[in-house]
Amino acid sequence: MPSLVTLAPDTPIAEIMAVLARDGALIVRDVLTPAEADALRAELQPYVDATPPGADGFSGFNTTRTGALVARSPACRALVMHKTIRAACDAFLLPNCERYQLHLAQLIRIKPGEPAQAIHRDRWAWGTYLKGVEPQLNTIWAVTDFTKENGATRVVPGSSDWPDTREATDEEIGYAEMKRGSVLIYTGTVFHSGGANVSNGDRMGLNITYALGWLRQEENQYLSCPPEIARTLDPELAHLIGYAMGQYALGYYTPPLPPGEGPEAVSPDYALTGRMDGSLGGAELMEKLRGQVQASAG
Repeated sequence: MPSLVTLAPDTPIAEIMAVLARDGALIVRDVLTPAEADALRAELQPYVDATPPGADGFSGFNTTRTGALVARSPACRALVMHKTIRAACDAFLLPNCERYQLHLAQLIRIKPGEPAQAIHRDRWAWGTYLKGVEPQLNTIWAVTDFTKENGATRVVPGSSDWPDTREATDEEIGYAEMKRGSVLIYTGTVFHSGGANVSNGDRMGLNITYALGWLRQEENQYLSCPPEIARTLDPELAHLIGYAMGQYALGYYTPPLPPGEGPEAVSPDYALTGRMDGSLGGAELMEKLRGQVQASAG
């Protein structure tokens, strides 16, 4: 059974990316203190307790999935913006986009008696249409200890270059065993799944994922965190959840106001600030796009 590489919280980003490129997944230990992990759990627990279990086998009949966490949880906002994770996203995603976005923020609680989830790739959220590009980078923060017995995430290291149809054998599957406050970082392409919980306690993990800014988000952040809440956030976080242009001409909107009472074709940031930063994303994004097109033409 393979083991996942576990790194210290002060590991240089270049080393993190080297392991990620080889294995598709790794653990960074002790990113949160025990007190911080306790505070995170206390903040989320009322929402988790009120969340019903899944309605199908893949979601898990003994698993709950609690969302809208940017709107609900200041502690989660800090993890979404964590400097190490953002640095990894910069290195992993920005080669294929102008801006990446929050894809999902969800507390997954695997309860006792839940069988192992089917091994899969998270990038299948977009089907198998995307070729030759890594669309997302993912994290699972351990809110409780993760053990093989309580459903630690199963990961197949080195499976990123496998065809979609290949199935992992038991000998190829590792377990993301880690203490609370640690974080699993993994790509959208590596094969993985939730593990079986054969213990007497819940396994709680905070799944925070990021995707290329030109793709549809798994969790609709505009509904989970509407403008009246988003305008109270730090502007960088508001932009990360989607209140910004993805690139030139991608993501603008027109406020549906009476004739002459509002602008046309503005950035979604206008819904939060009322400021116009240039139609369709601004001249600088258009010029950058033109340069990319010219460079690709040779």
